[in-house]
Amino acid sequence: MANPALVDPATIRATAAEAWVRGYPILQNYRTLYAQALDDADPGYVGGFGVFRHRSQPFTPADTDAAAPGNATPDNDTPHSRAWLDLRAEPWVVSVPAADRYYVLPLHELDTVYAGFVGARSTGQEAGDYLVAGPDWQGEPPPGVRGVIRTATRLVGILGRTHLTGDTPADVAELKAVQQQYRLRPLHEYAGTPAPAPAPEPVWPVWREEVLGTVEFFSFLDFLLGFFPLHGPVELPPDEVDLRGRLTDLGIDGRGEFEPATLPIGVRAEIERGIADGRARLERAAAEPGLTTPAGLFGTRERIGANFLGQALGARLGLYGLPTEEAWYGGWAADSAGNRPPNASDRDYAVRFDPDDLPPARYFWSATMYALPDRLLVDNTLDRYAIGDRTPGLVRDPDGGLTLHLRHKRPADAQHSANWLPAPDGPFTVVVRLYGPDRSVLDGRWRLPPLDPS
Repeated sequence: MANPALVDPATIRATAAEAWVRGYPILQNYRTLYAQALDDADPGYVGGFGVFRHRSQPFTPADTDAAAPGNATPDNDTPHSRAWLDLRAEPWVVSVPAADRYYVLPLHELDTVYAGFVGARSTGQEAGDYLVAGPDWQGEPPPGVRGVIRTATRLVGILGRTHLTGDTPADVAELKAVQQQYRLRPLHEYAGTPAPAPAPEPVWPVWREEVLGTVEFFSFLDFLLGFFPLHGPVELPPDEVDLRGRLTDLGIDGRGEFEPATLPIGVRAEIERGIADGRARLERAAAEPGLTTPAGLFGTRERIGANFLGQALGARLGLYGLPTEEAWYGGWAADSAGNRPPNASDRDYAVRFDPDDLPPARYFWSATMYALPDRLLVDNTLDRYAIGDRTPGLVRDPDGGLTLHLRHKRPADAQHSANWLPAPDGPFTVVVRLYGPDRSVLDGRWRLPPLDPS
């Protein structure tokens, strides 16, 4: 049995700092899992494991819980479908219909890394059944399965997006019809075979916000690592294996038996110092100049590797963001005059896309306005919360370019009014989303134009 008292204090502190950063996205993910799959009193409860809960109605400024912890920043481009899968007893089958629109069902693992994607870009727009198998499964996929997604963790989540093509009741009804055809079935039900023995029900620890800053963080991490074995069909990077070994020396081995109260005082003090170091490291990374969105911080295990700080930063800035080849996110931390953040209480803004530099996206693009600090949609007389290539009535410049007007009050000029993205009477941020971004976006040849005070 591990004896933390025998570990060098400097090693304890360094391991705790690295493990806090490594564990941060795991605990943030559990925070969401607990609310959505375990706590039936939570407003975000989806109904347990193996159940989709869809949102079909567009967000409005009245949806003040839209940017709450565990939710992505509200946008009306792609309303969400949420689900969680417990893969311990058997795999699950995700079935999708033929779809005439953009959609993606990304499967994120316990540490928020993506195991794979089912969607228009990755698997096409035809109907299909896809097997999602955890690290313990050793069987063969049944006939009819179009693809297999293997996971490193025994718990996975889905935050699906489906394109809402407009905001009329008919548009919403069409979206809902697509969402209702997303289907989840355990393998035995899909294959018509006997059900396996159920996995034992864990004693799920009740989520409490304060655990992120205390030694109890590692009690949660110890429990959750029990769903994240080191060995399986998905190869983990050597740095992961090394860190797990050092955590085992501290009694954090995935059995869920780590008890902070039994630690020697000196060991506990070093772990607390390490937690403070890890939190400071993450906050420094989040405060880096020029970092406005978490683009580039999300992806598969093959891409993310052992970039633990990058994973944590992605979870800190916005859980469950899509990788850049699926959707590119951009924005402005400051305007071209250096005002940080942009503020519409005393100035108006304009963004001009030259004729050859409109956002290049295979599917569509949008720019959504949010009031700071809560990142909520902005109430306005047009009920317009975003603007993009699907916005009716936009007026091009004489040379074919496009100028957007970001301001609090509606412009008097009719052309400016047609291209008006209403801003709050105060600080704001804009998130630009490109779904299916062009190669020029991914390699940096295309960039957002400046946000100019006008």
